Parts: sequence; C-alpha cells; structure tokens
Amino acid sequence: MTDQSELVDLGAEFARREVFPHLQEWEDAGEVPRSLHVAAAQQGLLGIGFAEEVGGEGGTLADVVAVSEGMLGEGASSGLLSALFTHGIALPHIAAHGSPDLVDRYVRPTLAGELIGSLAITEPGGGSDVAHLTTRAVRDGDHFVVNGSKTFITSGVRADFVTAAVRTGGPGAGGISLLVIDKDTPGLTVDRSLAKMGWHCSDTAELGFADVRVPVDNLVGAENAGFGYIAEAFVTERIALAVHGYGIAARSLALTAAYARERTTFGEPLIARQVVRHALVEMHRLVETARAYTHVVVDRYIAEGTTAGTIAAAALAKQTAVEACDAVVDKAVQLHGGAGYLHGTEVERHYRDARILPIGGGATEVMTDLAAKLLGYDDPPHEDTRTLASPRGPRR
Repeated sequence: MTDQSELVDLGAEFARREVFPHLQEWEDAGEVPRSLHVAAAQQGLLGIGFAEEVGGEGGTLADVVAVSEGMLGEGASSGLLSALFTHGIALPHIAAHGSPDLVDRYVRPTLAGELIGSLAITEPGGGSDVAHLTTRAVRDGDHFVVNGSKTFITSGVRADFVTAAVRTGGPGAGGISLLVIDKDTPGLTVDRSLAKMGWHCSDTAELGFADVRVPVDNLVGAENAGFGYIAEAFVTERIALAVHGYGIAARSLALTAAYARERTTFGEPLIARQVVRHALVEMHRLVETARAYTHVVVDRYIAEGTTAGTIAAAALAKQTAVEACDAVVDKAVQLHGGAGYLHGTEVERHYRDARILPIGGGATEVMTDLAAKLLGYDDPPHEDTRTLASPRGPRR
C-alpha cells in the first residue's frame, strides 16, 4: 500500500477533479451518479482496506482514513463519502465470512465499481436494538423466505444488493443471520426514498420484504452467527464517522479562516478582531484533539483488532469527533453571518450533514452506556461483552 501522505494527496486530487465541481448538483438531485463509483474504482479508492485476495487494494484502516481525510479536505461532504463508500459497511462481512462464490458475485464487482451494495439492519420499530430485530427468514428447501422491513438504509435506493440482517433462529443476538439479497428479487421493494435534513446527495430508503425468496447459498458465513459478524464491523464504521466529524470540521475551519480574512466589517477584516481570532483557535483545538485521538484509536485497532477495549475506544473517538464537529460547524456558520445560512454555501452543507453524526452508527447516548459497560463502570459489571457490541443508530 502507498504511504499515507500519498493517500491523503490521492483522495484530495480525486475530490478536486471528480467531486467538488459537481457536488451541489448531486445534492439537488438527491443522489450520486453510478459513474462516480466507476471513477473511484479506476483510481483504486474503492478497494483500499480490502485484501487483494477479494479484489481489493490491500492496506489497513489507517489507509482508509487517509483517503477520507484527503477528500474531506478538498470539499467532499460527509454525505458524499457515505454514498460513495457504502461498500465499506456492505462488504466487510461478505469479504471476511462469505463463500468464494459470494465474494466473486458481490465483493469483486462492487470494488470494481460495477455494483452498489447497502447494509440493511435498522428496522422501523427497532432503532439501536439490533439484537431484537424482527425481519424473519424462514428456511424453505434451498431458499430462505424473508418478510419484514428496514429503514434508514444508506444507498438503499440505488443499491444492486443489500446485506440484510434477518432472524433465522430464536430470540436475541443468537438468532441473527446475514443474507445477501439482490435488489431485483421479487418481493423486495423500495417503499420510500427518505428526504433528510442533511446528507442530501446520499440516497436513503425504506425497504420492504414480502415473501422474498433468497437462495441458501446467499447466507454469509454460518447460520445464526450474523450478530458477531455485525459487531466486528461496528468499530470501523464508528471510526469512519469520527473521521467525517473532524474532517468536515477541519474543512469548515479552513473556509471560515479564509472568509474572516476577506470579509470586511466596520472598516476592518473580521480576523482583525480578537474575538474572531480566539474563536478560530478554539475551532483549531477541537479539530486537532479529535484527529489525534481518532488516530490513536485507529492504531490500537490495527494492533488489537475488535476487542472490548477497541469497541469502547471507537465509541469515545466518535463522540469526541462529532461533538467537536458540532461546535466547529456552528461557529463557522456564525462567523460567515448571513452567507453561512444560504442554501448551497459549503459551511451550510457541513452544518446540516453534521447533525446525523451523533445519531448514525450508534447514538451518542447508547454509545456512552456501551462504553460504561465495557470499561467496567456499570453495576453490576456485565460479563458478556459480546452482546454489548450491538447498539447502533438509525442509519443503515
């Protein structure tokens, strides 16, 4: 894998050339074109973090972070990264536990930009309670028959397939499996395309499953082992959202500093005022603290993998980054004044996009409770840390 400074540059160059000039158009259209996935694959971006054995480019989570930092630094939005890199949550379970046939049919073509996948876990009545999801898959010969619904599914409108969490066994975490379901399978419907406060260029769907027949061969790994597979991927998803947080905050800080030098009020540039300079310093402090902490957690994850410690650390890194982001984008809009409130202004976009970050991938309140248990601060101490990896927010 290329060194990470080169990957930052690669992501930045891609964003300058392929993303930023068209981003407002995609925001208004409500989706990212499929051609962008092809362009990203040709640049080698989609395969970073996936093993060469499954069609990827190799590399670690640190390499994925570097590319995202580069793109966000050149104006790519949180919503854009969510739409373009949805495979980062749709494919890991298949790549790690799927059969060679599933890898050939779904992982390789997705990393080549030929297919778009999505992850379907959250349900209308379930929210963060993954262990008690109700979409059921009943074995019928060489097929599973799936009935239920999913909501807040990122890329669910455009996706060619969904990696769906379904109940194949009894109650609780032990009865969950993952099935890969082709979008054109009879009975699978996009019931609604969901309009949102932010992430306008990232399509989000509510999906329905009515007697959807899925070949048994599309089961990912072992039956009733899906909860563990999902838990493995939560750490990287939460790190990705932490990067979104400090990434759009850093971009908003840069835009605000430039604006403060250009904007003149009462005969002086904004940056001549001490209160403005102090605000910029505080924004800088928040960004750098969040970035540094997240990098430490990334290094720990690379060294340890998914452990109780890394699960807790990822939750706290996400919280640190998104709280920093909230403060920075709010101040960015304030210092831009009326210009920051206009639709299509970049800081306005980041302000709206930031609001999903403390919800998606596990709401902050749920993550804090999870961290308390994993760090031994609950009463009585919880003995089964495996079941604690489940909480998530309504995003997938």
